[in-house]
Amino acid sequence: MQCLRYILRTENSSHINGTSSRQCNTIQPRMQSFVTRAATVHTRKAACQSHSMQQLKYTLITGASSGLGKEFARQCAAMGRNLILLSLPGCNIFSLAESLELEYGVDVRFFEFDMTNTEVLQRCLQEIMSQYQIDFLINNAGVGGTSSITATPLEKIDSIILLNVRSTVMITRMLIPHLLQHKESYILNIASMAAFTPIAYKTVYPASKAFISSFFLGLREELSGTGLSVSVVYPGPIMTNSHTTRRIIGQGIKGKMGLLPASEIAEIALKGALSKCRVIIPGLMNRINHKLMQLLPAGLKLRLVSREVKKEIQFAT
Repeated sequence: MQCLRYILRTENSSHINGTSSRQCNTIQPRMQSFVTRAATVHTRKAACQSHSMQQLKYTLITGASSGLGKEFARQCAAMGRNLILLSLPGCNIFSLAESLELEYGVDVRFFEFDMTNTEVLQRCLQEIMSQYQIDFLINNAGVGGTSSITATPLEKIDSIILLNVRSTVMITRMLIPHLLQHKESYILNIASMAAFTPIAYKTVYPASKAFISSFFLGLREELSGTGLSVSVVYPGPIMTNSHTTRRIIGQGIKGKMGLLPASEIAEIALKGALSKCRVIIPGLMNRINHKLMQLLPAGLKLRLVSREVKKEIQFAT
């Protein structure tokens, strides 16, 4: 199956991605052999030259169209970092890319595809690595949910495992040799406070985040002595969408404990990652909660957390 790739030019330029253009604001389609649509927006003349693109360094962010991923993109752009944004199709990522370029004067590329499609993921990453120098990977994409295991569709379980675990590991594995080419580079991974204990009525999600924690902390040790630093951030609740907001508000004060705005979490996480921190837990309440929970027997901790999470089911629809 094939689809169109769109290249949007916003100024006079030549020899962009192997093609030439004499007019600005033109869209040229060409066929690709994988199911993705990528668009490129240029606002700086130097960034429009193919040799310049090889010299620029980029931060790649998965799940960049909304929530925490969108905030990572905004704050990285504010730092002057060029961006490669990955998102699902139909998430209006073009508007975000355009606004970031206009506001911060950085170069922003974006690719829209389903990361759980292995063939598409591999081909798209190969194309990205062949054209751009990436020195910072932010593994933000993820999915979760609250329901009893018997009420959870098999497709939902599969999607959590494919996106949270397999796709994240594949992206990281493919990019590690690329990242190691730089004197200093970084990987930031989004786990969750849920990674610290099993939780009933979520089951698969905390298990996937525990995997992320274990995998990347092990990877950090394996890569010690190189210029590649690996960090893991463990956010508490985040109001990333209307459903999550309704669930958090519905739980009252308990649901709001450890709640931080996405902007603050992104700021803390980026500062920690660029400082080469191993573990990052944003928010004083979350750090206190983590310490207190470590003092409890595992069985008691599981029952207490699961009892509170069970209350979320009424907000799951």
